[in-house]
Amino acid sequence: MKDLLKMMAALLCFGAAAGLLLAYTNKVTAEPIARAQQTEKLAALSAVLHEFDNTPSSETNTVSHGGRNWCFYVARKDGKYAGAAFETSSDKGYAGEIVLMVGVQSDGTLNQVQVLSQNETPGLGSKIKESPFKDQFAGKGLAQTRWFVKKDGGDMDAITGATISSRAVAEALRKGIEAYSANTAAIAGTE
Repeated sequence: MKDLLKMMAALLCFGAAAGLLLAYTNKVTAEPIARAQQTEKLAALSAVLHEFDNTPSSETNTVSHGGRNWCFYVARKDGKYAGAAFETSSDKGYAGEIVLMVGVQSDGTLNQVQVLSQNETPGLGSKIKESPFKDQFAGKGLAQTRWFVKKDGGDMDAITGATISSRAVAEALRKGIEAYSANTAAIAGTE
């Protein structure tokens, strides 16, 4: 009985120490992680937006569409609306959620796409963040493009062996573009 109590006390002490260590580690790393994520978001904004001379990260418009609030980062050049960027996501990736930053231009074309986070299979689904795949969207008309993979009757090339990941990107783009298209005047500030 004494051995059992000693073992339980030792396990309790080790468990408490491990819990305190994890809490401390979380506290120490939370702020640097948040800063790194903000830096990554700002870099993605610069990558997906066309020419601008304002600070899109501080000029935002939020609209409600499809049961969700969308935050659009507005780009301006010489005081005129030049485009917007937005985050969109799909939870239908092969290994979970895929989060994108998408930039659209004032002329109704998609400028660029950046993958903010994904957990897809290395060497297959993870190719969604590489140039051959993501560059296919640049310059496509928002209204003229069918935002599905070609297997599903759309205009997007899928990654061979990673159709699920490609479909998730298509879904994320489709949702975000629908929100943008339905609220362009409010986003641009011309409403």
